[in-house]
Amino acid sequence: MKDLAKDLGMSVSTVSRAFYPEAIVAEKTREAVLKRATELGYRPNPFAQSLITKKSQIVGMVVSDLTNPFYPEVMTRLTAKLQGAGMNVMLAAANEPDKTDEAVDLLLSYQPDLVIVLAVTLSSHAQEKCEKAGAPCIFFNRLSADGLGFGVSCDNEEGGRRVADFLIDSGHRDLVYISAFPGASTNVERQNGFCRRAVERGLEEPRVIEAGYFTYEAGYSAGLRMADVPGPADGVFCANDIVAIGFIEGVQEGLGLRVPEDLSVVGFDDITMAGWPSHKLTTIAQPLQEMMKATVQLSVELARERHLEPRINRIPPGELVQRSTTMPRSHAKEDTHAER
Repeated sequence: MKDLAKDLGMSVSTVSRAFYPEAIVAEKTREAVLKRATELGYRPNPFAQSLITKKSQIVGMVVSDLTNPFYPEVMTRLTAKLQGAGMNVMLAAANEPDKTDEAVDLLLSYQPDLVIVLAVTLSSHAQEKCEKAGAPCIFFNRLSADGLGFGVSCDNEEGGRRVADFLIDSGHRDLVYISAFPGASTNVERQNGFCRRAVERGLEEPRVIEAGYFTYEAGYSAGLRMADVPGPADGVFCANDIVAIGFIEGVQEGLGLRVPEDLSVVGFDDITMAGWPSHKLTTIAQPLQEMMKATVQLSVELARERHLEPRINRIPPGELVQRSTTMPRSHAKEDTHAER
């Protein structure tokens, strides 16, 4: 600052203000300072700035489920939007569930303004550490274990209801839900919406196969275990797209079933892979654009004011994208609408 001020014949305070977009300084003066700083190879030091402003402009991002294609897509787009809002993103990957606290500790050592949690079941202890460090947590897609705090999520229960209505309206009567990670709010809400709606529409409660994880391998294994399901099944809702893709290949290769001729299958997320010609998966689209917009807006608000009242923003799911893994059954009747 002093060297630039001397070089330009300005006061140190004027040069200092030029580096802050919100500071009041003549535009020509700002341009002159920034141009000369660039020529001399000077750039602001965010860590030094944070000592004065008490804000690092860093958003910590904790993620674990990187094998699920949904989250790399989210991270790429969400990072770009946060950077566009003037924030820097630092990623900490918790490759195992018991490593989450270590990932949080690493992030907190860099004093982030806030932490965004993706695909992680954060312990109450880790969440408390973030709050004490002045870095509130925003849960994206999944909610905290106690359902409190800040969160942005698709209305997964409504999504499950829509899948049930779609399958029932197209003539399916024997439904199955392929459950993923049992403690994940996304899985619980999708299962509840699907199963409750089926019962409301007059069907037996859908049978449930526990896949255990949101992975291709878990879906494939669940597909093989369809042989153990008593009675016929004609419609299956999987906890997400990658589970659905694994499930389809499991029932086709392991049991010789045809999709959709013998079994209709629906996923959730509408990842890019779901639309590939090799899969053509019928699925519910996540409202990603709206979810990311809400997350960035909340991040900006929390970066400015850390003592906001916690809130959960549930966004209606996107459209049900019908592709080649579902087909109507011959006994579809108009009377299935009676209880809607």
